[in-house]
Amino acid sequence: MTTWEPDVLPGYWQQTLPLGADPDGEGELVATLVRRGEPDPAHPEPAHAVLLVHGFTDYFFNTELADHFDARGFAFYALDLHKCGRSWREGQTPHFTTSLARYDTDLEHATDIVDAGKILVYGHSAGGLIVSLWLDRLRRRGRTADKRIAGLVLNSPWLDLQGPAILRTAGTAAVLGAVSRICKRLVARPPTEGGYGTTLHRDYHGDFDYDLRWKPIGGFPVTFGWLHAIRRGHATLHRGLDVGVPNLILRSDRSVREVKDPDAIQRGDAVLDVRHIARWAGCIGNRTTIVPIVDAKHDVFLSLAEPRQAAYRELDRWLDWYTAPSQTAGTTAQSEQG
Repeated sequence: MTTWEPDVLPGYWQQTLPLGADPDGEGELVATLVRRGEPDPAHPEPAHAVLLVHGFTDYFFNTELADHFDARGFAFYALDLHKCGRSWREGQTPHFTTSLARYDTDLEHATDIVDAGKILVYGHSAGGLIVSLWLDRLRRRGRTADKRIAGLVLNSPWLDLQGPAILRTAGTAAVLGAVSRICKRLVARPPTEGGYGTTLHRDYHGDFDYDLRWKPIGGFPVTFGWLHAIRRGHATLHRGLDVGVPNLILRSDRSVREVKDPDAIQRGDAVLDVRHIARWAGCIGNRTTIVPIVDAKHDVFLSLAEPRQAAYRELDRWLDWYTAPSQTAGTTAQSEQG
């Protein structure tokens, strides 16, 4: 049995979750569960916990967000998925998979360890797609209550492929599938020069500090095999999911074209087309609150100070409802706010 060990972040602890051999042939897989604060078996089980799942070219590092959840009475946990961040191992292609369903094992191992009466799942970008698909499969198996999942927060979830419309046609999907079957690790898009990343890291034009080996400024290469898995996930979502729990979707109010000038992309989503999030948000489930945040970045909680605080206010408003004694699974749909 694995145990908690000190994490790379001061005041945090981590546990390695063995997952077995990689079906894509890159050795043994592990996921890494991180928690805020030292585990204390004598401490009574908290009523609420949050489990954070990162996106592509990402891992957990945002302690400000963790502190905010802690102040709201949530035990805070984060999961670095296999081949990502703390879970990457020598010889593995960062973030590479040919099936998003393989992350179900990471997530279910993690929820078995999370110590709380109810678990709020949080997903950002590709992580938002991954956890939404997982929760739909969990609900269809009748396991949502068993896993104590009671809510979902999505931060700019990746619900469709950005870019020209031709990229979203059936013909393009067929070509993508064919290439991925022959050369699944062939690079479809190399790392960029780091437009969005330069607005985040404090060594460039941002406010945050993180390990550039695990979250490089220009991103990791996008492979055909991974992109094909993402597009299959999008297709499933577009047919309609039911995550089985109330959910909050936060996003920017606008997209901006990613350019080299960081000042030009500080106020807007430089990664995704927010119109896609607005269009497909209704496919997540039937109790969804959608809140556009004015001037927010792709990760709304890494935005400039003013939109970041606006995002926290909207999160708190929803958490007030979520934690209220009267909140039940039968709550009716909530209308879009903004």
